[in-house]
Amino acid sequence: MAKALLGYVGGSDPRVLSEMRRLQQRVQDLESELIRMQAENDMLSAAARHDDSMLDLDVPQAEPALT
Repeated sequence: MAKALLGYVGGSDPRVLSEMRRLQQRVQDLESELIRMQAENDMLSAAARHDDSMLDLDVPQAEPALT
């Protein structure tokens, strides 16, 4: 059990500590990228809804062409 806990915390091996810091930084980078992409997606969705509202104008249905 003690070995498992030391392995989880990182123990005293500098390579493990360095790798843990690198992975933590990578997770933070990915989380910030996710937040940025979600904000961009929300902005694009709002713009699409605004564009779609232009399609709701009262325009009479087109009648079939006479042949």
